[in-house]
Amino acid sequence: MIVLGTVCVLIVLLMIGVPIVFTFGAATLFIALVGDYNMATLLPAGYNRMNNMVLVAVPLFIYSGALIQKGKIAEPLIGMAEMMFKKVHGSLAIVAVVGSAAFGSISGSAAATLSCMGSILLPKMYKDRYPRAIANALVVNASPLGLLIPPSADLILFAWIAQQSVLACFLATVIPGFILMTLLVLVSLFLLRNKEVATDPELEKPLTLDFVAKRVKFASPAMTMPIIVLGGIYGGFVTPTEAAGMSVLVAVILGRFVYKGIDRNNFIEASLESSVTSGVFMVMLFVVMIMSRLFVFEDFSQITLDFLYSISDNKWVVLFMVNILMIIIGMLMDDASGILISTPILIPVVMELGISPIHFAAIQGVNLGMGTITPPTAPLLYLGARVGKTPVPEMLKPTLIYILFAWIPTLILTTVFPQISLFLPAFFLG
Repeated sequence: MIVLGTVCVLIVLLMIGVPIVFTFGAATLFIALVGDYNMATLLPAGYNRMNNMVLVAVPLFIYSGALIQKGKIAEPLIGMAEMMFKKVHGSLAIVAVVGSAAFGSISGSAAATLSCMGSILLPKMYKDRYPRAIANALVVNASPLGLLIPPSADLILFAWIAQQSVLACFLATVIPGFILMTLLVLVSLFLLRNKEVATDPELEKPLTLDFVAKRVKFASPAMTMPIIVLGGIYGGFVTPTEAAGMSVLVAVILGRFVYKGIDRNNFIEASLESSVTSGVFMVMLFVVMIMSRLFVFEDFSQITLDFLYSISDNKWVVLFMVNILMIIIGMLMDDASGILISTPILIPVVMELGISPIHFAAIQGVNLGMGTITPPTAPLLYLGARVGKTPVPEMLKPTLIYILFAWIPTLILTTVFPQISLFLPAFFLG
């Protein structure tokens, strides 16, 4: 009864547009009141779960993403990618995918990636006669690469909740991320094969050594950022939290003194925006930690598993249903909220099926990324429509094509072949 009531509260409040943090709060309050739990004992439990240094990385990555956007640090990277792929018809489509992956690797956020890459690339693509619907749909579909190309704030949350190695979770999503990148590029080039798109006049001329050297010099400081962050993490020199702090410091230095995109006003603006986002996120995290404890008391995971087994006891059928459930969760809320609500419920379920939590990190990343762009709710799809000033109905057809021929094949491969996600953790971490 409590389980059904909680699900109804969540769905109804989300569908009528109540903010996520209040939705989770209402569901938590519902369980506590109906189950007659003492909130005085639950509040310290939420605080104790949040008293962890790993979580400091999340607001730092949020802040870093805001500073990168204000500091114009992504623009030289895009210029480099344009130069590399200039001879390919539809080269800006490749730039959009590669640029989103690069930005995602240093911001850790799908929404930040979409806002930054959309504001920089979409005006270029429109100017070069790329069809608005395809261009906008591509940027939207590429933005969740930030969930898969590490470091990812969402994977830090997953590792913390599931009590797994953060580095192992980072490594698990690398190959699925590159598979998705490849498929997004191939689908884009197919959609643009008969479209007459222009090229930057500067790039139509034969490249001179001076031109190449000028672009490489301009982009070199920006390229040091992923090297510092990723090299520090994978080299074992810094923790993910320390890497997040370094990314903020490097973003300030590059944005203020090298690319001169950060001034006093937009620095304050970025600080305020990220502070508000981080504050809301931490309140939501606190509420979800209490909710997850109540899930344990009410045995939500076993109830979920019993329900799935009542339909079928075949491992692959149950895993298929888990995938569908995660896609639905992704459709209803943003990626971070999806991680917070689904991980404590589903980790015991997939472990009962004999699936490695590290493998599940990759499955969940692909699922929730796809959910955020899947109609009818699709939070990133609507954000992309605002950023690119393109009506959602125009974007639906190309978006569904990307989902069918890029996202779903990536999800199937990641789910069916565990070694895709487990190879790198095993290779580097044993």
